[in-house]
Amino acid sequence: MSMGDELVGLPFTDSAPTERGDAARNRLLLLSAARRLLAERGADAITMDDVAAAAGVGKGTLFRRFGSRAGLMIVLLDEDEKVEQRAFMFGPPPLGPGAPPLERLLAYGRERFRFVWEHRALLSDAGRDPQTRFNAPATLHRTHVRMLLETAGTTGDLEAQADALLALLDADYVTHQVDEVGRDLEQQARAWEDLARKLCGR
Repeated sequence: MSMGDELVGLPFTDSAPTERGDAARNRLLLLSAARRLLAERGADAITMDDVAAAAGVGKGTLFRRFGSRAGLMIVLLDEDEKVEQRAFMFGPPPLGPGAPPLERLLAYGRERFRFVWEHRALLSDAGRDPQTRFNAPATLHRTHVRMLLETAGTTGDLEAQADALLALLDADYVTHQVDEVGRDLEQQARAWEDLARKLCGR
């Protein structure tokens, strides 16, 4: 089974139905305002009130479109998530198809550490809401890791093993390790690779 076959039916983020013209305009205004505020202040320093005011729309419109602050953060991640997803599903090896499964798994870990660190504030916000923490992109990542473990010949509970690897890539955990424990991304990536190799019997 190919990677594309394995992941058929798992949608990318923000796969909303076509919107009316005014709703689509409001969405673009809100996302543009949110991105501008993120660039100026960082995710921790903006509120939904700030975003609505900067976009010139009511806060009710913001909540109707995105549901929650976490929902807004997920959509802001959408473009970069899609780029990363396409890279590990269809891009060149070792991240994409064509390399042995363990090599792909190790390449995925390296790439995901980079992505998580770069987007840690948005991922942290999104991860605090149970409705967005286990969304379509999270399911796709989990399916990908589990599939690579399986094709690498890993035995045992593949669900638990995939969850263990992904837990080490959680944005809050990675940030805590850097800021509080003093383990930089390279150290964390090496530890992740050690675990991946052991799970694959290497």
